[in-house]
Amino acid sequence: MNFVARHVAELPKSGIRAFFDIVAQRHDIISLGVGEPDFDTPWHILRKVDEGLRAGATHYTSNLGTPQLRQAICRYLARRFGAQYSWEREVLATVGVSEAIDAAIRAIVEPGDEVMYH
Repeated sequence: MNFVARHVAELPKSGIRAFFDIVAQRHDIISLGVGEPDFDTPWHILRKVDEGLRAGATHYTSNLGTPQLRQAICRYLARRFGAQYSWEREVLATVGVSEAIDAAIRAIVEPGDEVMYH
């Protein structure tokens, strides 16, 4: 039995997925398609992750991001750009740029508005 809706099963394969498949098989291509760094995660970050896992920090947090993270974002923006934001009312953390762009567009676009992007 096919449990996938026909309209989903008939969707064409994503061009970006085909690109990633090609890049994964080649060593002479530098992919700029995903926001991943071209270096391994630094040890000081890995140590903090390990500490967090051992301390039981393995549960979901608020979808806004933890207060500590949002406060750190505000400190960074103030230090780096002189920008002042309220971590309680003006800052949220996303899991990636696609989610951030989606949230930003949904915050300012009304149903029926036209949006152009490249």
